[in-house]
Amino acid sequence: MVDIATRVWNHKWKIDPIVRSLIDTDFYKLLMCQSIFRNKPDTTVTFSLINRSKHVPLAKLIDEGELREQLDHIRSLSLSRGESTWLRGNTFYGKRQMFRSDFMEWFEGLRLPPYYLERKGDQYELTFEGKWHEVMLWEIPALAVLMELRGRSVLNTMGKFELQVLYARAMTRVWEKIEVLRDIPNLSIADFGTRRRHSYLWQDWCVQAMHEGLGAAFTGTSNCRIAMMRELEAIGTNAHELPMVYAALAEDDAALSQAPYDVLQDWHDEHEGNLRIILPDTFGSKGFLKHAPDWLAGWTGVRIDSGDPATGANIAIDWWKERGEDPSTKRIIFSDGLDVDKITELHAEFAGKVNVSFGWGTLLTNDFRGLVPNDALAPFSLVCKAVSANGRPTVKLSDNPNKAMGPADEIERYKRVFGVGDQVAEEVLV
Repeated sequence: MVDIATRVWNHKWKIDPIVRSLIDTDFYKLLMCQSIFRNKPDTTVTFSLINRSKHVPLAKLIDEGELREQLDHIRSLSLSRGESTWLRGNTFYGKRQMFRSDFMEWFEGLRLPPYYLERKGDQYELTFEGKWHEVMLWEIPALAVLMELRGRSVLNTMGKFELQVLYARAMTRVWEKIEVLRDIPNLSIADFGTRRRHSYLWQDWCVQAMHEGLGAAFTGTSNCRIAMMRELEAIGTNAHELPMVYAALAEDDAALSQAPYDVLQDWHDEHEGNLRIILPDTFGSKGFLKHAPDWLAGWTGVRIDSGDPATGANIAIDWWKERGEDPSTKRIIFSDGLDVDKITELHAEFAGKVNVSFGWGTLLTNDFRGLVPNDALAPFSLVCKAVSANGRPTVKLSDNPNKAMGPADEIERYKRVFGVGDQVAEEVLV
């Protein structure tokens, strides 16, 4: 097993680059990338870094030259033969050859496009512009680099024994959480922690600990490289990015109201089974489900990613009942701001009513809260989102107004088109 504290003490980024592979990314990015490659190959999209936690001054903590070195290193990466073989030949969600030959031929030749970096006060402005299926693959590695460089800025001030104690305490914390989860009957939980992890080595350690500690209850990881290296299931479906861009491409209000369903029709034509998971909250879950076509009720489940999770789950259960579906045959995946107490609470409330699953993210792979002075390693809310498509702004409403994104006038337009009324604001922690 890797001695993480010693590696941190000795590390040089050329030995331990933050991103080691183009598949050091979330599985859903590759699934979405293939869908976009097929359905929207000519769409130009701009992605932008957004630090929701303004109290974390990234440009003061992270040297610009080191940031550029890490980003340039990512641009040098390409698929290895082993990675290509794994993607082409592995079985994902019970399906062989999930990735088509034309997509794989393109992916094997890919180098990520240029980035644009500028310091603005105490923050960085980092953007990526180009063909959608190319620039979208910057999102996860860009977040991983910023998160880890911020962590390294703190770790670089610590001595060798300090680091050993820090990681011993963090490991103990993770294992104590696993011990709590062991007591939950019929638990189904996966690692969703790539985008805001403490580091690659730490995510890999957490995944191995979950695998050993939880056995079959641990269903896999969203990180493709770790899934490949540790012979685990790669977990993921789709994200808000798809409806946000489809909606931005809509020519009028009528097309806008239909855009979220157009996304899922394209997905329906490509995937089946456990890949048919609805993410309803991009423009408000209630309105989305109210106007959803009947064929969507036949999908496998729903992922709850904003707002009060219990409220979201009950909305989904009521919707299935109204559409003549048996909720006990459906799956609900909770994935927003989870930690052990919330996982325990939600499982107790909904087990038996539906098939309950959890995608555990930041507080699995980056919970160093209270372990260093001034809480300097506490996780924070950093995202990289599509902000425009073919020159038009994108919008995300969410079930939590504090997660809304986009120009104010477009947000109001989207609220009108999608019938979004009053919403309850929830604190955005991670």
